[in-house]
Amino acid sequence: MSVKPDAVFVPLNIAVLTVSDTRSYANDTSGELLASRAVEVGHRLIARELLKDDLYKIRAQVATWIADEQVQVVLITGGTGFTGRDSTPEAVECLLDKRIDGFGELFRALSILDIGTSTVQSRALAGLANRTLVCCLPGSTGACRTAWEGILAEQLDARHRPCNFVAHLKPIGQCESRG
Repeated sequence: MSVKPDAVFVPLNIAVLTVSDTRSYANDTSGELLASRAVEVGHRLIARELLKDDLYKIRAQVATWIADEQVQVVLITGGTGFTGRDSTPEAVECLLDKRIDGFGELFRALSILDIGTSTVQSRALAGLANRTLVCCLPGSTGACRTAWEGILAEQLDARHRPCNFVAHLKPIGQCESRG
């Protein structure tokens, strides 16, 4: 990682949403990975939810977090595949003010090393809405690890250069931890 010498780490307020018809908090390894990695590096986990794959429930939860001045980042795992129930991209895309096309492109480029051409079936995406970063990731723990290590760890770090997502998020001064 390229780091500006005088830059300081800025903790972000992060919400994690797991979309799954089969998981519970007890076996949600993907959501747990995202939550624990964020906290380990110094960010604040201010919300964590698990929802069934229902387009309108997903959209409602993400819209609530986008409107919440305390939430700067929403990380969603699950519901990005091709099955009939997978609806996360459809639930989220209409909420975005700007899509970050490079996120999905880079995620697929990184995941090809692990899953080969099956990566073409990933509908991972990200964008900004109300100065909130929203990232939709596949539901596998491996995919979440790939996204965290290959994209999110650096892009959620204000010290990363030449650029990162932090400068585009709701001002830190307006955000306080809930807990």
